[in-house]
Amino acid sequence: MSSHRLEIRDLTVSYHRIPAVHHVNLELRCGNCIALLGPNGAGKTSFFKALVGLVKPETGSVSLGGHGRLHHDIVYLPQRENVDWDFPVTVRGLAQMGRYTRLGWWRRFGAKDHEAVDRALATMELSGLAHRQISALSGGQQQRAFLARALAQEAHVMLLDEPFTGLDRPAQALLAHAMQRIVDAGNLVIASHHDLKTVPELFQQVIFLNGELIAFGDTAATFTEANIDKAYGTQAFAGAHRHHHHA
Repeated sequence: MSSHRLEIRDLTVSYHRIPAVHHVNLELRCGNCIALLGPNGAGKTSFFKALVGLVKPETGSVSLGGHGRLHHDIVYLPQRENVDWDFPVTVRGLAQMGRYTRLGWWRRFGAKDHEAVDRALATMELSGLAHRQISALSGGQQQRAFLARALAQEAHVMLLDEPFTGLDRPAQALLAHAMQRIVDAGNLVIASHHDLKTVPELFQQVIFLNGELIAFGDTAATFTEANIDKAYGTQAFAGAHRHHHHA
């Protein structure tokens, strides 16, 4: 599976003819956990929506391993406050929706589907919460329930919009482990993230985006003061990344 790669060629996304993201070229290999970094208004959400097909690019293409893109191969989770967590469904029911997305609603739910759901819940350490309503979950559990749905769907690429926001340290650690298990299984996780201090411990690679691609590469080589300054402007976050170097 790690031979899969997400190929982004000359991607431009515009709103009312104003480019939000322009001429982005990236080749991302599955089996990585990647941070998407950039200031507010840098086009991060537009970038995600174009990858998953929610907005039509003005130019360019997105393909998975050269095979085009299937609608169930890439999933997107918006920021938590933009999701209706009061929707009456259990954790298991949410994961089952991932199977239906893959199979089509007309297919009978078989033993293989139940196994895929069980496996997804176990991987996300949610088996004990399978019958709980998603509204009764903590923020971190909600994020993991969504990932269980994506796993049940057998998606290869998971796009997460600020998944760590509002989580305390233990919940962040649980979510980070869950994301790592997904990546170890050969999938690709890309998460937008604003807490620069925690980037090195959470992500193997980083994408700096501010309207255009500023830099991409392994965290050790690419998560530098120079790239942070280039992406955010020197005044923004001046404190945050210096802190990282002394930590």
